[in-house]
Amino acid sequence: MANREALRQLHSRLASRLQAARSGDVAASWLAVVSGGRNYLFPLGQAGEIFPWTPMLHVPYAQPWFMGVANLRGGLFGVVDMTTFVAAFVPSAPRAPLTDLARAESRMVTFSPVLETNCVLLIDRLAGLRHVDAFTASKAPPADAPAFFGTVYTEAAEAGGAHWQEINLQALSREPQFLSISA
Repeated sequence: MANREALRQLHSRLASRLQAARSGDVAASWLAVVSGGRNYLFPLGQAGEIFPWTPMLHVPYAQPWFMGVANLRGGLFGVVDMTTFVAAFVPSAPRAPLTDLARAESRMVTFSPVLETNCVLLIDRLAGLRHVDAFTASKAPPADAPAFFGTVYTEAAEAGGAHWQEINLQALSREPQFLSISA
């Protein structure tokens, strides 16, 4: 019970910080998320609301990464499994079925309304907000990377030295493969 309350408090703090960052009160540039063991950065101007795991309606004959349709605040949103979608571009291990614990930590991140994409990305967990000052190095994505891959940032060694892949959500929402869900 204490873990659930702590998770709710974390989500509330993150939501308020995200709102403050959008209004310019906090110097943050990205929403940091983890999916499939990989670290991603979503630009705050392109990311929308964050929702907990929500049951969804399966869509037959769809791509494996398209999980279905979910009702979020009365709107219908397509649900894309970030891990499985990126695996089509970058080889990685297939996603294991989500356990109840994994579902409790997973989140659905909508695209900003200005992108006009009724879709959410299912991610494994939130990792907070990041600003460019949190990183010590950056490099361009590899030449063979998908168009929606942005800069790769590296944290300071004291923070773990992890690599974070920026995802341009606007470019992702225009990706032909992303727009074609039929199998």
